[in-house]
Amino acid sequence: MTKEPVAVVGIGQTAHVAARRDVSLAGLVREAAQRALEDAGLAWSDIDAVVLGKAPDFFEGVMMPELYLADALGAVGKPMLRVHTAGSVGGSTALVAANLVAARVHRTVLTLAFEKQSESNAMWGLSLPIPFQQPLLAGAGGFFAPHIRAYMRRSGAPDTIGSLVAYKDRRNALKNPYAHLHEEDLTLEKVQSSPMLWDPIRYSETCPSSDGACAMILTDRTGAARSPHPPAWVHGGAMRSEPTLFAGKDFVSPQAGKDCASDVYRQAGITDPRREIDAVEMYVPFSWYEPMWLENLGFAAEGEGWKLTESGATEIGGDLPVNPSGGVLSTNPIGASGMLRFAEAALQVRGLAGAHQVDGARRALGHAYGGGAQFFSMWLVGAQPPQ
Repeated sequence: MTKEPVAVVGIGQTAHVAARRDVSLAGLVREAAQRALEDAGLAWSDIDAVVLGKAPDFFEGVMMPELYLADALGAVGKPMLRVHTAGSVGGSTALVAANLVAARVHRTVLTLAFEKQSESNAMWGLSLPIPFQQPLLAGAGGFFAPHIRAYMRRSGAPDTIGSLVAYKDRRNALKNPYAHLHEEDLTLEKVQSSPMLWDPIRYSETCPSSDGACAMILTDRTGAARSPHPPAWVHGGAMRSEPTLFAGKDFVSPQAGKDCASDVYRQAGITDPRREIDAVEMYVPFSWYEPMWLENLGFAAEGEGWKLTESGATEIGGDLPVNPSGGVLSTNPIGASGMLRFAEAALQVRGLAGAHQVDGARRALGHAYGGGAQFFSMWLVGAQPPQ
């Protein structure tokens, strides 16, 4: 039996800020879901199932929040599924929802991911004490900084690359009304002179802590035909994982990331991603991960990713725009950050990305990673149905 083609017909997100004190978790997720329904021209009664994802429960201190969020998401009496794969969870949640439609288990699915970081402290939540974790500098940055240093040594990249990425993404965020950080007065010099947090990662080269949610409506071919707006079609999607630590693990370019991208390209018929993909929404929580992932995802040869960044190819006006929305560097509700990458890729091929629209975008990649660079999820969406 062939798979049912899957279409993204509705996308909704909240405005992302440091603290949404005006709403509860239920109010936050409902806001994003309602916007997705409005985009799709659907009502709550049209949804057959809900697939929800978020980062660890201890980030907010509410255990199994999906149970009490069922009312807010119109899921009472309907199947509801929770997904968790660390920071990549937003992406893997969307893929689980897409697979339910592709397998004809459900016709129309609401998928949603969220985080309310203001109600906890993710950095210290990720800083586990000895003996449960080896001694590291605080937070995710302390874990990833040595891997960035390894990339710099391996590739010979100049130490200016990280600031170029951060400056680009924060300028892109000014075109995105939903982005958390809108730094109107930011200059490259300000990025380069910001405080060093985890050498070589500076303050302005890191992601913020955001409250926010993202939702999408996925449906079948019949549902797509009724959509009031152009749909985005899923051409390929995959998840891969590997252990956090094992002998021979390559932290600079994890094998799971390579395998995940390869599978997505195979499904989508992509043989030259550098030439055949028009926009990339890439999970870059620390700026140096743009050149690292450009190599891991097959857009550049090993050691060459930083040259794409330096050349301007990854700017909105370049030939491979990366994170035209501003990316994770500008908006980071951890549980939703991966889904935002997937949703923003879909907005690009729908032609509905507004001021940060990439001209002529027909195929776009959404990418997420999580944990100790161990969980990967990606999808490739197109303006036309898959062949």
